[in-house]
Amino acid sequence: MRKKIRKFFLSFTVFDLIIIALIAALGIATKPVIVPLVHMITGPLFIPGGAVAGGFYMMWIVVGAGIIGKRGAATLIALVQAIMVIAIGVFGTHGIMSLISYLIPGLAIDLFLIISRQNCRNIVSCFFAGMIANIAGTMMTNLIFFKLPWIPLLLTIAAGALSGCLGGLLAHNLIKGFKKIKISGLRTGSRESVRKKGKIN
Repeated sequence: MRKKIRKFFLSFTVFDLIIIALIAALGIATKPVIVPLVHMITGPLFIPGGAVAGGFYMMWIVVGAGIIGKRGAATLIALVQAIMVIAIGVFGTHGIMSLISYLIPGLAIDLFLIISRQNCRNIVSCFFAGMIANIAGTMMTNLIFFKLPWIPLLLTIAAGALSGCLGGLLAHNLIKGFKKIKISGLRTGSRESVRKKGKIN
């Protein structure tokens, strides 16, 4: 078991870990900005603001998974976010339960990418990764904190799914932007770039 864990972490380069830390920080930094803005719009309409806002700050996990292009990247980003929120006590902390509520969306993305054999290399995988992440986060938050009745819960999940899809589309555009910059070390979910790197090595 220890060897497998060691092998998993050694599969990430120092550059990958820097990207993971930066993406995690961006996700945490944008949350206090996005949530109040979304609540201003969704509040009067009686639409669950948290579920809607989730898709737009969880998109950073999709971006990270697409840029790094390795299995487990989304989970590591989510884990770093959870640790940051607990340690710093920033907006959106739920104490030790943040470890679960933040980690689940990352695990959901990685599970989806493993099953679909994708690396967020195209718009479809980003679309579904964003949707699945926000649905997972919405359901877990409800299970831990809110415990809504079935009908409000279904409406909340529907709002979260839509928001997650939009976040996934934004993530795809950001990944494409990074791809155009052609920074050395960025995989951006592309098999071609991985093959080229393998040939160089």
